[in-house]
Amino acid sequence: MLAQWIFGYGSLIWRPDFTFVETRPAILHGWSRRFWQGSTDHRGTEESPGRVVTLVPDPGEFCVGICFRVCAADMPSVLSRLEFRERGGYTRRQIRVRIPGVTAQRLPAWTYIATETNPNYLGHAPVQAIAAQIHRSEGPSGTNIEYLQQLAASLRRNGAVDPHVSAVDLAVSRLGRKR
Repeated sequence: MLAQWIFGYGSLIWRPDFTFVETRPAILHGWSRRFWQGSTDHRGTEESPGRVVTLVPDPGEFCVGICFRVCAADMPSVLSRLEFRERGGYTRRQIRVRIPGVTAQRLPAWTYIATETNPNYLGHAPVQAIAAQIHRSEGPSGTNIEYLQQLAASLRRNGAVDPHVSAVDLAVSRLGRKR
């Protein structure tokens, strides 16, 4: 069995926490990254959910992330770790991504998507409301602000522009330091 790819577009970009052979920037066409998923297990609590990213279908758009190539022998343990990590409403799905420098064709990759069918799904909200929720939320994995800042910085380091993440990051920074 050949190595397989895992597509990360949120915290996997800066904290993969699994064994992989290599990483490559990757592009997922027809989807956008949005802060529409509630986090009650990592960046918030049941009483005060944080907001983390998920993918939403968006024809004509694209999401830049990172693909991790994983040896076939490691896939069962990697997927087991990811199933636990993404247990707060995400489901594993196979998608097709373009990995510049590897091939012009789109390759199959696994990713985790939270849809409106899960109980933690928050859906669309104005940027200011998303920013306010992120500004006040904290969970076992740290503050929601840290999640946002890590994601925004990682995207910048990789030369990726994401208008939604940038707008939320700017709105949170305008709220000032948390007291």
